[in-house]
Amino acid sequence: MSGITEQAWGALPSGETISLYTLRNEKGVEATVSSFAGRLVTLKVPDRGGNFADVVLGYDSLEPYTKPNPFFGTLVGRYANRIANGEFTLNGKKYTLAKNNGPNALHGGPQGFDKKAWQAEIVNGGQALQLTYVSKDGEEGYPGTLTSVVTYSLSNDNALSIDYAATTDADTVLNLTNHSYFNLAGHASGKILDHQLMINADKFTPVNANLIPTSELRNVAGTPFDFQTPTAIGKNIDSPDQQIQYGKGYDHNFVLNRAAGDPPSLAARISDPQSGRVMEVLTTQPGVQLYTANHIEGNITGKGGAIYHFRSAYCFETQHFPDTPNQPTFPTAVLKPGEKYHQTTIFRFSTS
Repeated sequence: MSGITEQAWGALPSGETISLYTLRNEKGVEATVSSFAGRLVTLKVPDRGGNFADVVLGYDSLEPYTKPNPFFGTLVGRYANRIANGEFTLNGKKYTLAKNNGPNALHGGPQGFDKKAWQAEIVNGGQALQLTYVSKDGEEGYPGTLTSVVTYSLSNDNALSIDYAATTDADTVLNLTNHSYFNLAGHASGKILDHQLMINADKFTPVNANLIPTSELRNVAGTPFDFQTPTAIGKNIDSPDQQIQYGKGYDHNFVLNRAAGDPPSLAARISDPQSGRVMEVLTTQPGVQLYTANHIEGNITGKGGAIYHFRSAYCFETQHFPDTPNQPTFPTAVLKPGEKYHQTTIFRFSTS
């Protein structure tokens, strides 16, 4: 039966109680989402033979999520991805952020949205999960009190939608995303190098040694970043190309072929040849960060005792471009009072 159910999932060290919500559709697809940072904890979808597997990496219980981990399944903010030197200037005023990635601020800082309990409510006649978090002025160095509302829903055509909305009481910068690690063969299935990837982008944003964009929009043609037609992820992942070396694989933002204001359009399509599972990523965002789990090295024990290894998953972080607050040529990430931030990303599953 389709709908959403809730169960208790423990408490944070702060004492805040956390619930786990299970979204189901009429075809048996199932997603579980935690009120701790809106984490996508499980996502069970069928292969070409109708066999279900959980295709996102993570943990069985709440406790490991409260300790250092690679942002498994979480909502991230106030600013997803990197801001150079942990600082930016807005309206002539310089803001200093908490640094947690060498010289950079990453994914909102050491106490970003991924460390917060969100208020959860089942809405839309029991068909959607709405999560709300109020970030106070000055939290992690960001200006303005920001109210973020993120809504998860699961359709009967096997599409998991994440709808992001936010308002602020002062000018701020904002970049929300979800940081799920996918492996269409199943979360414990190991390397993803033979999975076939298409990204709807003819440009990407090259980076420096600190993974900060140089401000160039570089053509993907003739580079290891050309996924304009389906290509095995592993084909060029160990290329001597300087960009690949900087990222230790793929950890780069792609400039999507889409116009601002358009409805969600295809950003990426990935398929696992063995299981036949296919995932399409649709979004309203201008960019998507492809990350190939280059820093997971067999040192993480996940769900069911699975050991997660190097390049055993991929992330598609739909987003504004990294370091946009310091890059005036990139599409703006500024949100002002009276405006409403609204973005949508959809992960749609099928088989081939």
